Amino acid sequence: MKKPLPLRPLLLLVPLSLAACHAAETENLPGGEDPRPYAGVAEGELLHFTGTEPFWGGEVSGGTLNYTTPEDPEGQAIEVNRFAGRGGLSFSGTLDDAPFILAVTELACSDGMSDRTYPFTVTLQVRGEMRSGCGWTQARPFTGPEAP
Repeated sequence: MKKPLPLRPLLLLVPLSLAACHAAETENLPGGEDPRPYAGVAEGELLHFTGTEPFWGGEVSGGTLNYTTPEDPEGQAIEVNRFAGRGGLSFSGTLDDAPFILAVTELACSDGMSDRTYPFTVTLQVRGEMRSGCGWTQARPFTGPEAP
């Protein structure tokens, strides 16, 4: 008859296994192990964004986003919901009965057309298209020429 394995060493392995599992789960998440929502852009702060090919841009603060294009330089006001995740923000609403989602990540960005460097990379889903661009705030401005 075989002797049963002692339970004490096995019980010690359980917490170590769980800790290793937790580390693997969080090491690749945006924000690392910090569980707090992203705070790099304050809730009432004005965030500007711009993109090229096709050209688009605008700004968002609070629950209102203004989306501009060369065809509509005054822009369209969109009611949005702000979500602060672990590694950035998103603003979601509806434009022309279609989803409008702007995602903001703290990652240096170039618009590819000027010598500016922006502190945020933005991704926009609008009218069924995905677009890439850059963003900045007064507290986190772009660097480079004011008028490229």
